[in-house]
Amino acid sequence: MFPFLIVVLFSLSWKISDSTQPAEEFLHCLSLRFHNSSSISELVYTQHNSSYSSVLKSSAQNFRLSTPSTPTPLLIITPLHASHIQATVHCCKKHGLQLRIRSGVHDFEGLSYTTTYEVPFVVIDLLNLRSVRINVEKGTAWVESGATVGELYYEIAKRSRTLAFPAGIGHTVGVGGHLSGGGFGLLFRKYGLAADNVIDARLIDVKERILDRKSMGEDLFWAIRGGGGGSFGVVLAWKLNLVAVPAIVTVFTVSKTLEQNATKLVHRWQYIAHKLPKEIHMSIGISRVKSNENEKMTIQASFRAVFLGSIDELLPLMEEKFPQLGIVKEDCFEMGWAESNLYSTQFPIGVPLETLLNRNRKSILSKLFFKAKSDYVKQPIPETTFEGLWPKFYKEEAKSAIMVFVAYGGKMDEILEAETPFPHRAGNIFVILYMVD
Repeated sequence: MFPFLIVVLFSLSWKISDSTQPAEEFLHCLSLRFHNSSSISELVYTQHNSSYSSVLKSSAQNFRLSTPSTPTPLLIITPLHASHIQATVHCCKKHGLQLRIRSGVHDFEGLSYTTTYEVPFVVIDLLNLRSVRINVEKGTAWVESGATVGELYYEIAKRSRTLAFPAGIGHTVGVGGHLSGGGFGLLFRKYGLAADNVIDARLIDVKERILDRKSMGEDLFWAIRGGGGGSFGVVLAWKLNLVAVPAIVTVFTVSKTLEQNATKLVHRWQYIAHKLPKEIHMSIGISRVKSNENEKMTIQASFRAVFLGSIDELLPLMEEKFPQLGIVKEDCFEMGWAESNLYSTQFPIGVPLETLLNRNRKSILSKLFFKAKSDYVKQPIPETTFEGLWPKFYKEEAKSAIMVFVAYGGKMDEILEAETPFPHRAGNIFVILYMVD
C-alpha cells in the first residue's frame, strides 16, 4: 500500500555497448543460453511486440511515470525458471545493459520499470515466479518474489486461522519489492517488519550463482532485507517465519470532522497510539470532505484500528487509554486476521477471502498521476500546527490529498536500527504518509 513497499534499481556498472542493435544482440545471446530457445518468443517482449505495451503498463500504475518521454526498456523478460534469470544477467553484462526487477504493482516511483539515466536497460518481470508453500507444523513458508502479499495471506489462511505474516495490507503488493524494502503492516508493532521475519532466501548474484543464506553470507543476507529490491541481486524466493495470531481480531473505523473535535483528537492520538499494547495497530487517515450539515468543505480524520483480540477485550482498553475517542461496541467488528487486511483497504465486510487473489484490483492510487512521500515523527506536533495545516487541504491542487498517520512503538522500539538496513526504529512515534494526485 505505501511508498516504502517499492522495488528498486539493480545497477550493473559495465561499459555500455557501442552496438547500434543492442536488442538484437541481446536476443541472440539469450537464444544461446536458454535451454529451450523456442520459449524466447513466449517469455521475451521487444518494443516491436504487439503485447509489449500492455505488459509494460500492467504494473505501471502511476501515470506520472508513463508519459511519452518516460524511458522504456529494450526488452521485458518474464522468466519461468531461475535459468532464464541467469541467462538475462549474463547477457546484460555481456552487452552493457542495465537491469530492473519488477515483482508487483506498487512501485510508486517506477524504479523497477524505467530509469532516469540515458542508458539502455532490460526489465525482468517476476510475474510467473509466484509459488507459495506453507509448512504449518514448522510455522514457515517459502514464497517466490513474483507472488503478491494477498496470495501469501490466502495460502496461510487456507491452512490456519492462527498463523499470519507481518507484511502490508495492500494485497496486490509484490512480495519481492515489499520484503526487500522492509515492509510494515498491521502486525509490525507486535512482530516487527516483514523483513525482520525473513529467515532465508534464494538469490541470483552478478556472477549468476544461486545462493542461499549460508552461501551468500550474513552481510549480503542483511542487505537484501531492507536495502532495496534488485540492488544486490535477483531474489528468487524468501523463507518466512510465520507468527501467531488469535482466530478472531477486532477492527473499527471512527471518523471525526473538525466540527466534531478532530483537531484535538488527532493531537491527543500522538501521545497515546505508540504506547498502546503491541496487539493494537492504530492509524489515522486525513482528507477533506463535504460536511453533511451544509455541504461546506471540512477536514475529516478517520481513526482506524486492528486489535489482536475480541471486542470485549478491546473496549475496556480503549476506554482506559483513549476515552476521548468514544469507541463503543457498535463501532467494532470481529473477523479473521486475513479478512482484516481486506477491511483495512476499505473492502466491504464479508467479501470472500478469494479477493486476496485478485491481482487486477488496483490500489486507491492506481491509474493516476500521483506522488507519495513519508516523514518519521519523533516528537508530537503542536495543535496549532495542525490548525495551520488544514487550510492547505482546501487548495484546488489538494482536493484529493491524503495524509495517513501510522503509530510506531511496540516491537519496533526493541529492534536496533542497524539490525537490518531499515533504520526507523526506536524514537519514532509515528510515520506520516503523504499522497496527492
